[in-house]
Amino acid sequence: MNIKDIIEEKLSEVILNVYQLKDIKLEIQENKTEYEGDFTIVTFPLVKQLKKNPESIGVELGEALTEQTDVLESFNVVKGFLNVKVKNQFFIDNFRSVSENFSTIEKKNATVMVEYSSPNTNKPLHLGHVRNNLLGFSVAQILKEAGYNVIKTQIINDRGIHICKSMLAWEKFGHGETPETTGEKGDKFVGNYYVKFDQEYKKEIAELVAQGMTEDQAKKEAPSMKEAQKMLLDWENGDEKVRALWNEMNSWVYKGFNETYTRLGVDFDKIQHESSTYILGKDLIQTGLDKGVLYQKEDGSVWCDLTDEGLDQKLLLRSDGTSVYMTQDLGTAVERFKDNDIQKLIYTVGNEQDYHFQVLFKILKKLGYAWADQLFHLSYGMVELPNGKMKSREGTVVDADELMQEMHDTAAQKAIENGKLENLSEEDKKASYETIGMGALKYFMLKVDPKKKMLFNPSESIEFNGNTGPFIQYTYARIQSLKTKANYVYKDISEVAVNQSEKELIMQLANYKAIVEKAAESLSPALVANYVYDVVKSYNSFYQSNPILIQEDENKKQFLLNLSDVTGKVIQKSLSLLGIETVNRM
Repeated sequence: MNIKDIIEEKLSEVILNVYQLKDIKLEIQENKTEYEGDFTIVTFPLVKQLKKNPESIGVELGEALTEQTDVLESFNVVKGFLNVKVKNQFFIDNFRSVSENFSTIEKKNATVMVEYSSPNTNKPLHLGHVRNNLLGFSVAQILKEAGYNVIKTQIINDRGIHICKSMLAWEKFGHGETPETTGEKGDKFVGNYYVKFDQEYKKEIAELVAQGMTEDQAKKEAPSMKEAQKMLLDWENGDEKVRALWNEMNSWVYKGFNETYTRLGVDFDKIQHESSTYILGKDLIQTGLDKGVLYQKEDGSVWCDLTDEGLDQKLLLRSDGTSVYMTQDLGTAVERFKDNDIQKLIYTVGNEQDYHFQVLFKILKKLGYAWADQLFHLSYGMVELPNGKMKSREGTVVDADELMQEMHDTAAQKAIENGKLENLSEEDKKASYETIGMGALKYFMLKVDPKKKMLFNPSESIEFNGNTGPFIQYTYARIQSLKTKANYVYKDISEVAVNQSEKELIMQLANYKAIVEKAAESLSPALVANYVYDVVKSYNSFYQSNPILIQEDENKKQFLLNLSDVTGKVIQKSLSLLGIETVNRM
């Protein structure tokens, strides 16, 4: 329990004793005014109930807290605000408690499944996938830290018309080349053929329009599209040749994806493939028809009418019997709850799919699945670069691998310019550049509230000052350097006088558990990111006002080193929840 919680508890007892009022919570703020005191208690909510002025209420509460508890050293009342100064020993005891178990959070008897990444096997991962993966992975880490059992999962979109487009283009224009023969990463290799299909398709549309067709007609009648649709039907019918090509091309992509995931520092406990779950979705269609939840049109297509829910009518099965994304997602959800004892399922997917998930959850509810209420769409805003949006079909995406390499190179350039890491071996330098570059990328992505769209500026993210990953990593490295110079070994200090900057830092460190719980509840890594930045700012202020190594009082010096050590642990732990590593030298 932090000091603020202790005051809150004691204040409730005093209000009950003095005024016989239950369940009254007054706002308690850290005191940032020029008036003496560590905390300010806002007394105004009691004015109406007690019919007294705030000044007299403040004095009565201050006196009662002093007499009835052992927390306060002194108090003063200014315009109805009660400023209280807490006894020095409370800060010492609170810090000792924090240093022993700052991250021990009670286990919760619940399992949460977090889905993220879920790429298509027709193109490499791009900037949007980077935010998705970092957000999903970080949310999983935070939930785990908050005491939940967590299953990290992804569903790979490994079938469908978009996959057939890449396959068809390779058949027509690949001339047997492979990632091995070209030396290209597998996912990029396949992605090139997806772009190639689109180029050829557009040419065909233009030719048909020139011959007098409307653009909509031309899109349907273009030979390439008809061939891709036939290939999809052949795939669904188990055609051996199509399946063999599909297996081979997907294997190239998976190898490429795994390289990207490794460098990005994300992983998964379970992986599903839509090629398996889409069949389950098709089975559900019959169940829905039998229950009268779904209906069939004359052309054989199957729909769900959600107009009574304020939504529209949703296609679930095409007239040719092929499924759509919604069908696959229905099957996947059912399989997940059947195969796992989970209490909640979180989908990390961009906000352009908000409507899709509203529909998905409503259909599952209509089909009679009670757990549909435990589904949650972690909707996040799109990522843009200073030079605008990305378009995947045109091959103008910001490639995830290229972005990560750029971050590595920029970190190297900055470190060389600043003369940092000069004494390290080349191997250690490269590892540090990677840790700093990836830390910059991850922190910049995660410090923004997930719901907001964001502008990612690579050069701004890697600054060594301000609200950035490298600035936080640098503070951690500075603490490790300080401990090395002092030959630091932990020794308990039970009595020492603490000044204002030390108090502020102790209060920040004591907030760790509350921040983790809040971040887990709101599924927002931004809370952890901005918390660790506040810790670092408090530490730097503390560091400037407390010369540690030249401190003559050995007792005080040990206490300041203990405080630095725990700060380093809180920084490292917080960064790990964001998937960010630390370095001991920068």
